[in-house]
Amino acid sequence: MGRAAAPSGNGKPVLPPGALSPISVYRQPEAPGRSTLGLLGRVALWLGVAVVVLAVGIAGGAYLYFHESVAAVAASTPEVKRAAKKLSVPLPGQPAIALVIGYDHRAEDGADAPSRSDTLMLVRADPGTDSISLLSFPRDMNVAIHCPGRTPFTDKIAHAYSYCGPEGSLETVRQLTGLPINYLVTVNFRSFRQIVDRLGGVWLDIDRRYFNDRGGPNGYAKIDLQPGYQKLDGRKALDYVRFRHTDSDLYRVARQQQFVKAFKGQVQASFAPTSLPKVVNTITKNVEVAQGGGADVDGRTVLSYALFAYGLPKGRVFQTRIEGLEGFAELTTSSENIVRAVDTFTHPDLESSRKATASALGEKLKTAVPTPRQTTITVLNGNGVAGSASTAGYLLGQRGYQVVTPPNGLPANAPTFDYFRTEVYYDPSQRGSRLAAEKVANLFGSAEVKPLPAAISQLANGAMLTAVVGSTFHGTLAPSPIDQTPRREKPNVTSGASAALELLRERRSKVDFPLFVPTVIERSSWIDRERPVRVYWIDEDREHKALRLVYRMGSNEYWGVQMTTWEDAPVLADKSLTRRIGGRVYDLYFNGPKLHMIVLKTPRAQYWVVNTLLDRLSNETMIAIAKGLKPLGEVK
Repeated sequence: MGRAAAPSGNGKPVLPPGALSPISVYRQPEAPGRSTLGLLGRVALWLGVAVVVLAVGIAGGAYLYFHESVAAVAASTPEVKRAAKKLSVPLPGQPAIALVIGYDHRAEDGADAPSRSDTLMLVRADPGTDSISLLSFPRDMNVAIHCPGRTPFTDKIAHAYSYCGPEGSLETVRQLTGLPINYLVTVNFRSFRQIVDRLGGVWLDIDRRYFNDRGGPNGYAKIDLQPGYQKLDGRKALDYVRFRHTDSDLYRVARQQQFVKAFKGQVQASFAPTSLPKVVNTITKNVEVAQGGGADVDGRTVLSYALFAYGLPKGRVFQTRIEGLEGFAELTTSSENIVRAVDTFTHPDLESSRKATASALGEKLKTAVPTPRQTTITVLNGNGVAGSASTAGYLLGQRGYQVVTPPNGLPANAPTFDYFRTEVYYDPSQRGSRLAAEKVANLFGSAEVKPLPAAISQLANGAMLTAVVGSTFHGTLAPSPIDQTPRREKPNVTSGASAALELLRERRSKVDFPLFVPTVIERSSWIDRERPVRVYWIDEDREHKALRLVYRMGSNEYWGVQMTTWEDAPVLADKSLTRRIGGRVYDLYFNGPKLHMIVLKTPRAQYWVVNTLLDRLSNETMIAIAKGLKPLGEVK
């Protein structure tokens, strides 16, 4: 009806199409009832919304909690704030060094007595090499003490803290090493036990029996530890890392570095999110962190270092020791040993374990990295500073690299002068070019490695590498890593099956795996008298038995053989190499160039040969002992 009822639009009424057809009369069906599935779907939807809201709330709370916690560890005491003014500013992408001071104040010292520093350790994080280096200073080492406003004087390095607090320790270490220190971390030992306990303990390999039950003002600190790989709670871990009453401070430094490495692995492997608030609360009450530049350390910085440490490749934590120390209550060494330790600390040899293994086995080292003399390189100016390219080229030439100039007399300039970081380009068509580029990039410190682009290839003149010098280049190259490969020597061993044979026979029925006899032992060693053997449950679930043999070498060195079926022990996760030697498979664990542990893997059990705390057994001796392990039934 109406104007739109017909094509003519004249408004006359017309019948609708099919008006004469049958008409159906029906009732509109009622709306369907709410099914169970529909109800569940809506409930699930609202639950999902609630979960999202809750997750966002938790995330927001965690974010605020994290940043509040980071703020809580910022320098707060006047002593640390004064020391912070002398820290060097950390640069983006560059290695950073932190000085860690562990201090303590004991009740028997009296309320007015100064605190003492039991631990002084430098920690260096290098993003260029994906490595962390540790350098500890024995507290009894005599050095020049630098206190503000006082003439330098000679005393034990630990006394710098007692005399003038963290500022004295910082200045003393900086003057001793010549290193820029970017962060200062002070840790009250009250928190040590609490942090370890919050994480559920830490796994450590105890080299021998430690026992002393005579404590008090006139006695030494109490300790009661059995030998073998085991999990220690906070109290026992603190007893272990501070012990030094029957050995010197050198061994305590080794125990402290052993703990730091094990603690990192414990956090990385089994950190529970539910324990985070407890751990953070413990840290914030007992730790202060200061950084160079005046500003408080922020959450982004803390998180970046945490992620860096968490993602480190295996075998990239390097422990450096100061060699040549002499004395007992007071330790001394030559300045050359300090310089060498600092060089090793700042330039760890990433290939040290591989080179040391080849040396010990008498093998010719196979390397895919071209030597400097096999590497051609063109150097271009990318920062606009006159002479940058020629200076870098000269320095590379001094290192043995074959420097090539651009073709046809073209100037050695990049297409632009806006390069901030140095970039090292490699020609993918040339074998080993990427590895060579990574090696050269390490010399520049903050350089990036990339394939050769077309815009640069025209200037490369056929060179394997092309380095475009950026603004971060200041006329020097980093020193090359010190080659720490030890010279090959004969194993210092002798026949020694009788040392442990009867002890193993007596305990054969107490374990469910084959026992192996060390038929070869270090020449000056014999089975320990105090606790030569121990059988125990090695894991918390009491599913795996273990047996530990303890050998004493000389007057106060201990090495051991650990036998167990536990394949997932945390310490086994950080192996350096796996090698087949004499038809058997071994996992090798290095501390720098020194073989600290070698593990024989068999279908039914694993057998660890563990070096002394100071790694006194040579690599060849360690391998010979491992090769000499034989089943108990085959030894007469």
